[in-house]
Amino acid sequence: MGLSSSQEVDMNSAEAKYVENVIHDNCVVVFSKTTCPYCRMAKQALDDLQAKYEVVELNKRSDGHKLQLILSQMTGARTVPRVFIQGRCIGGGTETRSLHQSGKLEPMLRECGAI
Repeated sequence: MGLSSSQEVDMNSAEAKYVENVIHDNCVVVFSKTTCPYCRMAKQALDDLQAKYEVVELNKRSDGHKLQLILSQMTGARTVPRVFIQGRCIGGGTETRSLHQSGKLEPMLRECGAI
């Protein structure tokens, strides 16, 4: 059930274009799975600040596995969530919560108009 790092990822595929467009078109994007506690942690940190963000629930999409492989190729990590602010991956749930607790997340969100 895990993702194999040896799988080829077509970064010119429709799925890769979708990922790039979602990241480009939204200030904040969370690539998530509905069953993941770390995903809930990241979304809670954003919710605490009443941030506007786009969520892509990978386990609710037929191409979610492909999207996760693309995100792995892009970010160097295959785990979810993958949180992007202004096109840059800030990490996962733990990193997002740490940025919130340190007071660094709010200015990042304000800068792009998410809050």
